Amino acid sequence: MKKIEPATGRILSVNISTKKGCSKKPVAEIELNEMGIIGDAHAGAWHRQISLLSTESIKRFGTAAERTFAYGDFAENITTDGIDILSTSVFDRFTIGDVELEVTQLGKKCHGDGCAIYQEVGKCVMPRDGIFCRVLRGGKIKADAPIHYHPRPLEFQVITLSDRAYQGVYKDLSGARVQKLVEDFFAEKRWRPRITREILPDDADRLQQALVSAKEKGVHIIITTGGTGIGTRDITPDVVTGLTDKLIPGIMEHIRVKFGTDKPNALLSRSVAAVLGKTLVYTLPGSVRAVDEYMGEITKSLEHTLYMLHNLDTH
Repeated sequence: MKKIEPATGRILSVNISTKKGCSKKPVAEIELNEMGIIGDAHAGAWHRQISLLSTESIKRFGTAAERTFAYGDFAENITTDGIDILSTSVFDRFTIGDVELEVTQLGKKCHGDGCAIYQEVGKCVMPRDGIFCRVLRGGKIKADAPIHYHPRPLEFQVITLSDRAYQGVYKDLSGARVQKLVEDFFAEKRWRPRITREILPDDADRLQQALVSAKEKGVHIIITTGGTGIGTRDITPDVVTGLTDKLIPGIMEHIRVKFGTDKPNALLSRSVAAVLGKTLVYTLPGSVRAVDEYMGEITKSLEHTLYMLHNLDTH
């Protein structure tokens, strides 16, 4: 998977408008607070406070449309140069002086006739190439200021719970399978997962320490395998439930019913899905087949679950 490096570019223009659905006009300076740009129509308590578009995208679109566009014509608040906007992912950061922005959305739905450029040209570059951010730290921005890009991988922690795998009696196949499925799922997406793995014995204290440590480090998603049955050493769901802020019961209930219909033994799994702060936790059984079954269902809602957990309303 391609590694995206930090980069520094330049702000060519800062632009605002007092109404939505129209072009923005360049101004000498913008001031940002927790609601977005003061005086701009898109400011508010939502995730699309600031829009960014690169001059590289504008030039490509202008060449295809056989015309020249001014800064702000595509309703972008910040026009950039030298930053590969098309490689950014949700949760990446930008800093401009004291200002810090977090990427919250890639592209958008085209407004069609409600867009000034679309009315003129019949298409628009912003829905495909633009990105949106929310303000993490406010301040003032002027044109020609440097803009620094900070990519932030989607952090995964895969924990295998198994006395025998920990002792080296057999190879950890289930943890390796989780890693492969995560990599495959994100291969064609702009999310960039960074996966770490560890093997623990079926020990409640060791697992609790690992979960708390991952949460404190800001790991986005923890996936455990093993310890979800009813044996005396099966402690994984119990430890997770004891730490959790919220349970997400529907995911595992669905999986148990779906696969338990044909394989009643699957109903003995006590797997849970939970929230620890801003970290998602999924506990899977320890067999490779179960990992395939569970991950096939978990990934269907994984991105939306991340958005919800981080207060990103993408509806």
